[in-house]
Amino acid sequence: MTAPVSSDAQSPGLRTHLRGLWLPLVTPFRDGLVDEVSLRRLVRHYAALPIDGLILAATSGEGLTLGLLELEWIVAAARETSAEARRYLPICLGLAGSDTRAMCHILDETAGWPIDGYLISSPSYSRPSQRGLLRHFTVLADHASWPIALYNIPYRAAVNLETETLLELACHPNIVGMKDCGANRVQSIELLRRRPAGFRILTGEDALYLEALCDGADGAILLSAHIETATFAAIGKLLREGNHDGARAHWDRVSGLTRLLFAEPSPAPAKYWLARIGLIESAEVRLPMVEVSRELATRLEAEIARRNAVLTAAG
Repeated sequence: MTAPVSSDAQSPGLRTHLRGLWLPLVTPFRDGLVDEVSLRRLVRHYAALPIDGLILAATSGEGLTLGLLELEWIVAAARETSAEARRYLPICLGLAGSDTRAMCHILDETAGWPIDGYLISSPSYSRPSQRGLLRHFTVLADHASWPIALYNIPYRAAVNLETETLLELACHPNIVGMKDCGANRVQSIELLRRRPAGFRILTGEDALYLEALCDGADGAILLSAHIETATFAAIGKLLREGNHDGARAHWDRVSGLTRLLFAEPSPAPAKYWLARIGLIESAEVRLPMVEVSRELATRLEAEIARRNAVLTAAG
């Protein structure tokens, strides 16, 4: 077992960074391999936009289909490219697994990587009790060399991290925040009200972005922010300035986009869009994911054309 880096030394940095708009970057593929050219193009593009950090290899990045060597390469390429862009972008590595011992091994393998922390989802399929979830995440947090953000997404994991469990985990010095995809506003508001000082909560529900920020969330991790990035960032900025009408007007511009990009399993729709506008070479996904249907492709084409027409008229 690798001796963990002191969480006292690590946690304050990620606690400071874990707010605002984070992008769960898609992983571009071409002919079955990670597409280096497209990955670097994506990082350069978003490093020039008002995002506050990157999540790599989580749900949007198809992390469960990536081998450890691919993960290491993606992290290294993203860090190198953001440095070339002369911008330090905090990076969290998405991890998932239902075997606590195997997860500890992955934490050991990634301890020396140039990341700022981990985003770790609840174990899927095994459906542990709340005591099991508490123990699982405590073991991981005790073991990890980098701070951890929890990822509560019960409709994928088949278990919900309940409020009392989350509050206990939030007191761990190496657990600094969470991505909230519980889709339960009552629980989210209670957690926001009762969380300890410094525990950051970012929504991961794209369609509830404005609602979550109004409730007091510290920010968001949004697939939809691959498109109209500046608009999504402006919503948070306007709310912080107290301009709720301005935030609502911006939200009205992109709320439909959040539904369209999840009309079929993510990240296939977003990859289709990114390929069409030239940010990635291919919309390829890895099985069991498949590319968008012909019907959704038609809808996406229409929306791309509509937005291009608006930009042309405005310009």
